[in-house]
Amino acid sequence: MRGLVVSELVTLDGVFEDPGGAEDGEHGGWALDDWCDEIGAIKLRELEESDALVLGRVTYERFAAAWPPRIDAVGFAARMNAIPKYVVSTRDAALDWSPSVRLGDLECVSRLLAEPGKDLLVSGSGRLVRALLARDLVDEIRLLVYPVVVGGGERLFGRDRVALRVAEARRLESGVLWLRYVRT
Repeated sequence: MRGLVVSELVTLDGVFEDPGGAEDGEHGGWALDDWCDEIGAIKLRELEESDALVLGRVTYERFAAAWPPRIDAVGFAARMNAIPKYVVSTRDAALDWSPSVRLGDLECVSRLLAEPGKDLLVSGSGRLVRALLARDLVDEIRLLVYPVVVGGGERLFGRDRVALRVAEARRLESGVLWLRYVRT
């Protein structure tokens, strides 16, 4: 049985909104100064160790606009474009970034988790992450915590209590903390 891994970039105050600054918002771009090859290697390894991405519709649309034209030397963009993408959405929107499949609800995610294979990876998709946590479908949370407080913006976690156990913690060369939690 595969697991569901949530992997996010967050600020010290829990904001995960627009780390790369693509949305030109007030709280975006906070991850740019601390990006390093070590972070890139972590993110590539996560993709390689996963069978598919599970995304909310908004994150899917942002990724679909950004990733298809990209090329890089290590193959991250190629993997992002090739990996199957499951989009959890009740809207019947076009899914042009192939290979992509729409999942109508969280029960579909439960069925995917029951199948054999590698882990499913969730990135971005805050509402989806909170819904998956509420349904107890998340097995692991991986956070890259950036040493910045932005004071506002969308926070990753809601008000529900989630019991976690630290499985691994490491300070990266840039000062970013890589934290891996598992559900208790």
